[in-house]
Amino acid sequence: MYFEQFYLGCLAHASYMLASEGEAVVVDPQRDVDIYLKAADEQGVRIRHIFETHLHADFVSGHRELADRTGATIYIGPHGGARFARIEVQDGFQLRVGKISIQVLATPGHTPESICLVVTDEEKSAKPWAVLTGDTLFIGDVGRPDLSESHTPAELAGMLYDSLHNKLLKLPDDVLVYPAHGAGSLCGRNMRAERSSTIATERLTNYALQIPSRQEFIRELTSKVPVRPEYFSQDAEINRDGASALSELPELASMQPQELQALLDAGVTALDVRPGDAFASGHVPGSINIALSGQFASWAGSVLGLSSRPVLIAATADQISEARLRLARVGIEDARGYLQGGFAAWKEAGLPIAEFQQIAVETLRDWLQAGHAELLDVRREGEWKSAHIQGATWSPLDTLAKSLPPIDPNAPIAVHCKSGYRSAIACSVLQRAGFRNVANVVGGFDAWQAANLPFVTEQPIEV
Repeated sequence: MYFEQFYLGCLAHASYMLASEGEAVVVDPQRDVDIYLKAADEQGVRIRHIFETHLHADFVSGHRELADRTGATIYIGPHGGARFARIEVQDGFQLRVGKISIQVLATPGHTPESICLVVTDEEKSAKPWAVLTGDTLFIGDVGRPDLSESHTPAELAGMLYDSLHNKLLKLPDDVLVYPAHGAGSLCGRNMRAERSSTIATERLTNYALQIPSRQEFIRELTSKVPVRPEYFSQDAEINRDGASALSELPELASMQPQELQALLDAGVTALDVRPGDAFASGHVPGSINIALSGQFASWAGSVLGLSSRPVLIAATADQISEARLRLARVGIEDARGYLQGGFAAWKEAGLPIAEFQQIAVETLRDWLQAGHAELLDVRREGEWKSAHIQGATWSPLDTLAKSLPPIDPNAPIAVHCKSGYRSAIACSVLQRAGFRNVANVVGGFDAWQAANLPFVTEQPIEV
């Protein structure tokens, strides 16, 4: 048996290919499907089957394009309202691919149509080898229960409890667990960094599997659900029909600095994808910085939204191409164009330039002791509750653009996250909103802790 996990760090998304005797199966494909066609060619196999463990909400899937290019059949659970050509599979459905057996477990909870796939490699054993758990069971976590229009979070959480305890935890302890997402994904809240696990490990270490009763499980999962980005429901709707092929996207138009200036004056968003330190040292006023180095696509979807139609600013043509692909992975397909020559061309045109300070944690300590600046923490709730700097205001990046902190826009504001990536985004959002004196804390809370500077733990007050 051939088995490969394809991990897309930008979306913390894992997809899979299995093959035996010339026939291949792809599970939860990403938007750009050439990666599977290349792997199939290298392995000398033909992709005949595509499984979607559910209708994904955090990214646009490539199931339709992959099926169109290979003739493969798409399988998905019922109750999702899918509108593409498919076979809806029930609990117990079995597919044989060479000497691989794939059995469907109906595991509603994350979504009503969620399924898991129990894989048996019959060349080695008649016992199950692994289970591909989609967004039902993660490493250290379980799927969020608030993504359905037809069921309440409490109803889904109850269904999820039943799926976990009556289906997945009935599997042998040594069965490997391969989920559809890893740490950083908003489809859960507490995922570990590992890419795989076992049923036994999750039984012993996964907090959600330690909850003793169904009612307590429902209460826990529905009381601490992370903020749901608005683009999630839009991506699920795109996947319900199946996205068009990436090759159908129109060519990006280039524009000169003066054209961009006119668009900015009209309220258009410019998206600068350079690293945060380069952006801080000089950028187009009012532009938003989301660096390609991190979870670019997820943050673009959350901060900008799918209808944003941004103008891209980058240092190279390759960065423009990469940014466009990553944006398409979350459904931002209609960027207005890109700035020809990037920020260098803007600077050469003599147009206004904005910047903000980059400060070390020692400088932040001095500023706070002297009362020189307000401190804004843009991490997520779990991070804040775990530990934060005394006196900080908490305003998570997920909602910052729509819920600005109650801080004087003219006051000096130091912004931090865990490592500096999100805080650079936040600084650009604040500048665009009219905050005139922002500074990014280099290294974020990690650097603060590494410098043995003091912190506290307490319940947050959200702004």
